[in-house]
Amino acid sequence: MKTTATSSANENLEKNPLLQSAHTSLPLFDEIRPEHVNPALDEALKKAADGVAEICAQTEPSWESVMQPLDVIDERLSRIWGPVVHLNAVCDSDTLRPEYQRGVAKMAAWQTDMAQNKILFSAMRTLRETAMPKDEQRKQALDLALRDFRLSGAELRGDDKSRFKDIQMRLSELATGFEQHVLDATHAFELHLSEEAEIAGLPESVRQAAAQRALEKQKQGWLFTLDAPSYIPFMQYAESRPLRETMYRAFVTRASTGQQDGHDDCDNGPLIDETLVLRKEAAKLLGFASYADYSLASKMATSVEAVTDFLRELAEKSRPYAEKELAELRAFARTELDLTELSAWDVPFASERLRRSKYAISQEELKPYFPENRVLEGMFTLVEKLYGIRIAERTDVPTWHAHARYFEIKNNAGEALAAFYFDPYARPHKRGGAWMDECIVRWRRPDGALQLPVAYLVCNFDAPVGDKPALWTHDEVTTLFHEFGHGLHHMLTRNEVLGVSGIRGVAWDAVEMPSQFMENFCWEREVVDMFARHFENGETLPDDLFDRMLAAKNFQSAMQMLRQIEFSLFDILLHSDYDPQGDGSVQQFLDNVRTEVAVLTPPAFNRFQNSFSHIFAGGYGAGYYSYKWAEVLSADVYAAFEEEGITNVQTAARFRDELLSVGGRRDIMQAFAAFRGRAPSVDALLRHSGLI
Repeated sequence: MKTTATSSANENLEKNPLLQSAHTSLPLFDEIRPEHVNPALDEALKKAADGVAEICAQTEPSWESVMQPLDVIDERLSRIWGPVVHLNAVCDSDTLRPEYQRGVAKMAAWQTDMAQNKILFSAMRTLRETAMPKDEQRKQALDLALRDFRLSGAELRGDDKSRFKDIQMRLSELATGFEQHVLDATHAFELHLSEEAEIAGLPESVRQAAAQRALEKQKQGWLFTLDAPSYIPFMQYAESRPLRETMYRAFVTRASTGQQDGHDDCDNGPLIDETLVLRKEAAKLLGFASYADYSLASKMATSVEAVTDFLRELAEKSRPYAEKELAELRAFARTELDLTELSAWDVPFASERLRRSKYAISQEELKPYFPENRVLEGMFTLVEKLYGIRIAERTDVPTWHAHARYFEIKNNAGEALAAFYFDPYARPHKRGGAWMDECIVRWRRPDGALQLPVAYLVCNFDAPVGDKPALWTHDEVTTLFHEFGHGLHHMLTRNEVLGVSGIRGVAWDAVEMPSQFMENFCWEREVVDMFARHFENGETLPDDLFDRMLAAKNFQSAMQMLRQIEFSLFDILLHSDYDPQGDGSVQQFLDNVRTEVAVLTPPAFNRFQNSFSHIFAGGYGAGYYSYKWAEVLSADVYAAFEEEGITNVQTAARFRDELLSVGGRRDIMQAFAAFRGRAPSVDALLRHSGLI
């Protein structure tokens, strides 16, 4: 007989929206509260453990007795924990954070236990040896699962296995702490200005956004933050050199001991040191020479040497151009801006002035032609034409914020294919940057029903000001296209096996290819005309303005190339050559990398690495080079469209069939060769960047 307490607990679980949403099509974002997180997770993990025990009791492994029920467990957990991870990123709060941290620890323990479950590992090996699935998707999913078991310590024994688990748990905690420090440090700083002279040079749209920000905080004047839509234009346009320095110092010392306003409790330095020590130890336990070698075991690149050779080749080809660009910038700053010394906080300002001088164009001049709804409609029109789909908004789906929207994708016959949420604006308690993430993955469930994919698309653009629509820079439009490319990769998959559906199973150094591919369309007149309309009179972008925009496309592209190579080389060498327990420091190591490849060295107080979330909290550790390698792939793919017609539906269909929809079921180099008819070449990237 159940006690009253037990009955009450069960009743609460039945009403828990996270558990309810695991059985419905979409998360119940209007009902989820922090107090729902851990009760739902505890219940889900208990059922998952019971399910794993049943699988481990099987005596004759088959796809239906091992892999399929594991997919059921994985899917249910992701439907419960996924919305929590998402809410932590877009609606962080003092009440959600501790619940999320508790959940992170539980999920890390679960994932490590699963990855080291020797009975499951043995069952999968037996399945592969005795009853290997003939289906391409199942075969690849099984091979990837076995690889991940090995990389997660399944073959370790005794103390080594226990130590590896402890390391993975601690690394999960460190990554969470790193990201939260960056978020807290970013939002701890505000620059409140009240004098007109202090905002000299700022465009009217930037002033209006800053004034609206101030009003939201019950202040007069203008408020600037370290969020990108505020920080970037301030650095580009503010004429006050001391205020630019103030903003720059605040930005580059985030999450470090040098951070302003006394937020030393957000220092990520110790977290970086501990992370590097633990990553190296974990790699050694698995028999790898370094964490970089461990990371590359699941990527396209064959070795650390192959990665560094690739990066250094690009650096060598880019450096002469970058040196010319920097010399031009310094000369312009000296003669036109009276800046005899070009400091780090002068570079964005001087660069924007030089851009305007050379091309008579600025991002602010373009913004009136890129109102939010027009841009969305134009982007949708493009992909609808390319892929034979239709996109429509639904307003009856609950979201986590009033600004978040929901869209459905159908084919031309009206059959549902996928859906996505879109959250475009920067706001407090929202992680910076832009990203795509899975909400629901395409999957053929055991009952035969086909589950359709749903994506999260998140950006951090300025919200509408007053009665004007949100107006975006061309850079922000490009960011939107980039993230939507990720979304299409997830949503247009044709796979029905969970482990290789969408972006799952795709080599990490190829996952940026579809997103970077989409960016190219933002520079085509035919495509720009689909969305560039002045928000007041509806006029298209004038030819002269478009020509100037195109002429400025590769402005300082070599300096930007070297900056990305600097980050990439620092990352891969940090995880291969650096001794985290030696006498040197991470800062000294970064300085050495800059000496090798950079043409512009930041000041000594710069602590860029302390907010480098990509490699310390975002899954890109020893993999940041992926952006550059994927650019090679994406540029070469787009070259096929340039050759055959940029909106050629036959080319798009071939791209979708051979690359966009294959997910992880096929080796990406084979897929690329099937589309392009050859191996990838760097020539298209160099040409697109103006470096040939």
